[in-house]
Amino acid sequence: MSISRTLLGLLENEPSYGYTLKHRYDELFARTKTLAFGQVYATLGRLERDGYAEVVGVETGEGPERRRYAITTEGVAELDTWIRTPEPATAFAQSTLFVKTTLALLSGRPPREVLDAQRGVHLARMRELTKARTRADDIDRLAVDYEIAHLDADLRWIEEASERLEHRDRAKNKGNRP
Repeated sequence: MSISRTLLGLLENEPSYGYTLKHRYDELFARTKTLAFGQVYATLGRLERDGYAEVVGVETGEGPERRRYAITTEGVAELDTWIRTPEPATAFAQSTLFVKTTLALLSGRPPREVLDAQRGVHLARMRELTKARTRADDIDRLAVDYEIAHLDADLRWIEEASERLEHRDRAKNKGNRP
């Protein structure tokens, strides 16, 4: 995900301070890993440098000065292009689960242990999300549905991989019998 373009999208609604943007980002998009303040301010600096955002106000007080940012016309154009451009279908092809399962196979570790453990974690998360779905607003519901769909796809892959490995193990054992 492009953090810079996501922050631009949040700025499009209204000018904001970095602190406000960070919390809004975390609320909407960082369900597992929050955005660091340093990353927000560095990104805002790059957006300003590139002409996509500008400082529209500065507050001074006892602490560091607070800069209020707004999206520029060029920023709106950049955001619009990014939103309308589809992601490559291969962007989602290499998950950590696939990598761990492959490395287990290559190293002689039991891949089914990886798959079984992940299945348990996925099912527990799906139960949590199903409960959360009942009290979710439209944006949260979209996020929950998106995550459930990905977990479901992973679970289907886990089942297919488990069956394939079981079939492979049965074939190996048949070949090793006297």
